[in-house]
Amino acid sequence: MSTDDQLSPIGRFERILLASDGSEYCADAEQVALAMTEKCGGTLQLVSVAITNPAAEEVAPELMQAAEQESRALLDRLHEEAVKRGIASETILRRGLDPYVEIVTAAEKNGSDVIVMGRRGKRGLMQRMIGDATSKVVGRAKCSVLVVPEGAGMWQTRILLATDGSRFSDAAAVAAARIASLCKVAVTVISTVRESFSEERAAQADDAATRVHDHLAERGIEVDKVVLRGNPEKLILETAAARGADLIVMGTHGRTGWERVMVGSVAASVIAESKVPVLAVKL
Repeated sequence: MSTDDQLSPIGRFERILLASDGSEYCADAEQVALAMTEKCGGTLQLVSVAITNPAAEEVAPELMQAAEQESRALLDRLHEEAVKRGIASETILRRGLDPYVEIVTAAEKNGSDVIVMGRRGKRGLMQRMIGDATSKVVGRAKCSVLVVPEGAGMWQTRILLATDGSRFSDAAAVAAARIASLCKVAVTVISTVRESFSEERAAQADDAATRVHDHLAERGIEVDKVVLRGNPEKLILETAAARGADLIVMGTHGRTGWERVMVGSVAASVIAESKVPVLAVKL
């Protein structure tokens, strides 16, 4: 790994923030965050949000106290598990009306390199498929977000890195290279070409995949590449399954808001439908 990649905040995974509410949707994300912190050798930041409602607090303040106690108990449990595994950790209890606002704020205030969150089931509208708080965090966080679906675990074999030659994809390549080096896993680079694209666009896709492939190979990472024509999200998911990839890494559009920019995008569809964790990399 080059010094430039190590110094890049995109390729740094020293402060991993796990956002959990203790539900079944977060159970696998909790385990992935613990394992990822072990591999990366950093600090696990544990955050839970006690939902506040000023009007309700005036009428029934005991409800807020109960919510805080529940969040504190969750943080204590996760901290104890981290200690047992020799992981440095710190707990963060936030209070607010909107969980995603508190999670994003916690990440910014604590200099988090990546946020790890769970994902709900696979049916319904995007927010219902991913989880409303998760979808908003992906869209609005300044750092990268790792979304872990139910049933997924820590990657052990291969990363599928999606690239389209954009600067967002280049950022994803930096992150994937760092993870591959830390976790000793292979990488498959995929570039897709829609059926409507011209041969010139197809050649550009191949060039993009080759450039990223060579970048990783120069760093001693086991890597191969595929360039496929068709529906991008379908090809990414199918190739991940066919190659045995247990992590997908891809770029996403900056900080302008998930709902306005990301709905209907390739990244949104892949995150919503993937059976393995997806790292949405931010610039």
